This record gives sequence, structure tokens and C-alpha cells, in this order.
Amino acid sequence: MRIVSGLARASGARRLLDISAAHIDGCLYNGEASLDFAKRLAGARVRVPTTLNVSSLDLLHPDLIRSDPETQSRARQLMDAYTAIGARPTWTCAPYQDLTRPAFGDHIAWAESSAIVFANSVLGARTGRYGDFIDAAAAVTGRAPAAGLHLDENRRAGIVFDVSGLSTGLKQRDAFFAVLGLVVGARSGGLVPAIVGVDTATEDQLKILGAAAASAGSVGLFHMVGITPEAPTTNQLTASELPQIMVTTDLLRSARQRISADGGVSHLGSVHLGTPHYSTNQLDHLLSTLGGRPIRLSLYVSTGRDVLKAWGREEELSALGVTIVTDTCTYVTSIVPLGSGMAMTDSAKWAYYAPGNIGLQAVLGSVEECVESAVSGHLVKRDDQWT
Repeated sequence: MRIVSGLARASGARRLLDISAAHIDGCLYNGEASLDFAKRLAGARVRVPTTLNVSSLDLLHPDLIRSDPETQSRARQLMDAYTAIGARPTWTCAPYQDLTRPAFGDHIAWAESSAIVFANSVLGARTGRYGDFIDAAAAVTGRAPAAGLHLDENRRAGIVFDVSGLSTGLKQRDAFFAVLGLVVGARSGGLVPAIVGVDTATEDQLKILGAAAASAGSVGLFHMVGITPEAPTTNQLTASELPQIMVTTDLLRSARQRISADGGVSHLGSVHLGTPHYSTNQLDHLLSTLGGRPIRLSLYVSTGRDVLKAWGREEELSALGVTIVTDTCTYVTSIVPLGSGMAMTDSAKWAYYAPGNIGLQAVLGSVEECVESAVSGHLVKRDDQWT
């Protein structure tokens, strides 16, 4: 409670809120401090339903992990410490893909940037951008500060991104949402962005956009007019005095080029999908796109253990040579062999973080380009989709 009330004072909150759920991000073993804190909670119990983010291990496929035995032991102790206080061992960055998820207007304490932006934007639940240790403290106390995105006044749009000038065909592609997220994240600053001009979007596409925007910037909430629950009409969000950015194909190409190492590709060694964790629909699309063709490059797809169980077709992907990863993600854990060459991904978040986390430069492409690259054994790009 000292931690929660300390955050309240720092954020100017005058009271605390009851929360209905929590999602603890700090399940990655990043050194002794993370384990020390989790052990300090021994004997406590979470007061609200609490899910757990990705860990440093894949308990379903343990042979994938390449870290030393001592590090793996400490990582497992960290995981056990959080389940011991009553948190669910979900080990996923996409807790909203669970059968039970927060309702519109619910106050929650979620950490993990892509989960935060999805909860606020797509579900209409309310959470701050909570980080490690705050999330666990909120779960144990059942409280969070009445500040930030919990409050109506902080959820109003402050900048508008207009994509109405782009072709309908481009705006239907998953890759468009990834690159648009990079633009929105980089240019929103501390403002809540509103996006106009998108006619339809699936939950997976909104997930892709939010993950990119939260990685490239500090976005914890976006409104997509006519699609997300707090933006049913343009009039409610896009007053004429708000700054407006017209999104062009040139702007999208520029954002994509900044994060993608296309020009330096000498050897493509692996392909990485599932950041955030793939849904059952995305797994279906991957299997369909492969079309029964075996792969020549290492292709990793990350998903939640509960999603994988519900999907029930793991053997079909494995038979084609695809490596399925659960409980963790390939950009945060020692899975990919060192010296394995350039990596390709359909995730702007993966491309943003992998160079710093695991030392791999990334090429950003669509899932179709990623599959064709894995099947052919060399880089396949179709840049005409951005014209």
C-alpha cells in the first residue's frame, strides 16, 4: 500500500480506486531485483483476478531456452513466486484473448504496454501505463490511483491522424496497421490520438496498431472513430482546433524504413511472428498462408498457452517445421541461436525491441511476406503494396 499511495502522490491523485483486475508484467527474470521483490510478497494474496505476463521460460517447450541453468532456475523461482500469491499462470502479453476480460468502464491495473493500450482503446476499460512492481502492488491491494487514463478528462483526444486519403486495399492489410502504429506512436507525444478514415478493423488489427504505437511512443489509449467504443462519431473527438496529421503513403514508407533493416540484408536467418501473442484467428491465417508447404528458414510463432490449447492444431504447424513458442517471446528470451543472421517479422514491436534486446536486426514485412520468405529460404518483399 505504501507503493500504491506513493504513486498516487507522485501522480497528483487525491484518492484511490477499487480495481477489478490486474496484469503483472514483471515476470521476466531481469536480475535479482525482480526476484527479490516477488519474494518480498510471500504470504500475500491478490485481491482481484490477476493474470501474468510473458516469462523468461517456455514451460511447454523447455528445450527452446538457451540460457544457463542458473538463470533458468532463477526465472522459474520468479514465476513460482507470482503464482504463489494467487495470480493465474497465463504467461501471455495478450490477456485480453482470455475468455474473461475486463468490461467497458472497468478500472483495472494492467502492465505490459500492448495490453494497456488494447484494454483502454478496444475494450474501453481504464488502466494507467503501469510498470513492474506497481502492477503487483495494485493486485495485492486491489487499489490504483485515481489519475491518468482512469479519469474522463485524460481520455479525450488531443491529436488527429487522418488516413482517408489512402486506398481501401491498403487499409485492409494487417501490415498497414503495424506501420500506422509507428507513425501514431512517434508523432502523438503525450497526447491521446484519434484516427479517422478507417472503415473496418478487426480486433487483431487494432492489437497490431496499439502494440506498435505503444512501442514507438507513449500511447496508452487511441480512438479510432466509428470503431473503438469511446469514439462512435467524429464530432465527439475531432474538434477543428485539434492538430491534424494527414497520413500519406510517403509517411508510412518513411516510418517503415526507419525501423526495418531492408538495405543491410545479407543473410536472412529466421522469421518471427506473434508479438503480441497470436490469436486463434491469426494461427488459422498462418496455417492457411503456408498452404501445406514446408519451410526452409526457422519460423517461430509465439502465442499464449491457453490460446494454443483452444486452437488445437499445433501438430499441423509443427509438421511443416514451424517452431511454436509459449509463455515467452523470442525478442526477450535466449531462443534464437547467436549468429543466425538477419530476422524478419510481421510485428513492429518485435522490430523495435529486438536489436537492443537480443542483438538481431529486423526486417518488417507482412505475414504473407514472412511466410514466403520462410518457405523460399530468402527475403521476399512486395513493396508495391505501399504505393
